[in-house]
Amino acid sequence: MEPMTSPPTEEDMIEKEQAGNASAEETVQANRGWATELWDLLKTVAIAFVIMLLLNVFVFNLSMVKGQSMEPTLEEQERLFVDKIVYWFTPPHAGDVVVLRDPSTGPDKKPFLVKRVIAVPGQTVEIRGSELLVDGQPQSEPYTDTAIEDSNLAPVTLGKDEYFVMGDNRHAGQSKDSRYFGNVNKKDIVGRAEFVFWPITKIRGL
Repeated sequence: MEPMTSPPTEEDMIEKEQAGNASAEETVQANRGWATELWDLLKTVAIAFVIMLLLNVFVFNLSMVKGQSMEPTLEEQERLFVDKIVYWFTPPHAGDVVVLRDPSTGPDKKPFLVKRVIAVPGQTVEIRGSELLVDGQPQSEPYTDTAIEDSNLAPVTLGKDEYFVMGDNRHAGQSKDSRYFGNVNKKDIVGRAEFVFWPITKIRGL
């Protein structure tokens, strides 16, 4: 004889329904928790991206050296950290390594150049007999490895907000600079290169 089972009572049915509702609610809460976490992550990533974008536009820039015009100080493919706000508070000084917009024209025009400030507003620059003179005084340039091999340059006096820049590579024809495109206006100087950050083995200040 088969055992007899009593039909489920109303209380049993209510308990079963409540258990089902609780399970469904837990599933919904779990889905909501996952979606909330994903949304929070996306917001964090978006905010971080915007902050980095603003910093890159207004505060600093990361630039790569292209070409040999700054050898031996900088080598091609090295990465530079560029301070973009320093010149809001102080003007460029002689000796600064700067990133500037290429003021030249023609097929070899580049978006940006890396050069060294040689002279500042009001000074006079001259190249005579392979020697660099500023206000008539010969300049000591320990960052170069040769005397200037290009032609002489007649005296050039800088006007307001004008700067004379050159590459550290003084071998003949190796640097397109103020000898080629003239004086540089302050508004075209993007910032000051502070240090090399890549490759890691060559990290150093400038």
